[in-house]
Amino acid sequence: MGTAIGDMIQRDILFAEKHYARHMGENPPFSFERNKYGEPMFEDFAKVNAIIEHNGKVFSLFGTGDGIMRYVSEDGEMLRVGLEVKSKQTTAAMTSAYSRRNGPKEDHVKQCVCYSKMYGVDYYVILYVNAAKKSWNMAEDDFEKNPDIAAFGVYITEDMRMEVLDHFAGIVEAAETGNPPKLDLGKWIFNDFKRAISLSLSEDELAALRREVSALQRSGLPDWKKRGPAEALEFIERVRAEGGGNPAEETNAA
Repeated sequence: MGTAIGDMIQRDILFAEKHYARHMGENPPFSFERNKYGEPMFEDFAKVNAIIEHNGKVFSLFGTGDGIMRYVSEDGEMLRVGLEVKSKQTTAAMTSAYSRRNGPKEDHVKQCVCYSKMYGVDYYVILYVNAAKKSWNMAEDDFEKNPDIAAFGVYITEDMRMEVLDHFAGIVEAAETGNPPKLDLGKWIFNDFKRAISLSLSEDELAALRREVSALQRSGLPDWKKRGPAEALEFIERVRAEGGGNPAEETNAA
């Protein structure tokens, strides 16, 4: 669903670029930048593997962004602007005014910070598209509270880039010294090394995770925030109880 929504937005921008002048009598304010082959700068047409040297460490930033656009302001200045499209499928409230009050999600901003380093872009638009329909027949004021889209503009500073690069350099340092970070159960669902981590935890680390989950269950957090860490701990306990296997084995099983 997320891929289809991203494709739809990219297609609409391409259509606007092609037909805007005919309908509006002026050039479109936004158009996709082109690569050396004349292809629009998004997805595989914009694939980049940027080698970064930071804090004495070398690593790469690899990705395919949703788009690099060119924006011509009213005074004629041309700005390169990145586009990142995020679909919201769990609840229609994700694009509500309440959900938007604190701006875009931090991890989405950091993703754009990475792209800003890869593509040399300072400005980004993060577009949230609501794929969870509250109802087919909404009153106008209800639709205003739960719109189909919500867009945020982000200006990326050098300090924001340094913070992200410091983090990646720290990961390389941890890998080189064999000092892994504390396991974050809140990010377990997209962890690609579930079985290996489950088998490699020490008894002290496992005890700390049990205390963490127990404290979460007693907290006032909503049930959906408690459920993920509890299910992650259950998976870890089950894998360890089964025993055996290769600790380096990777699995995406939940």
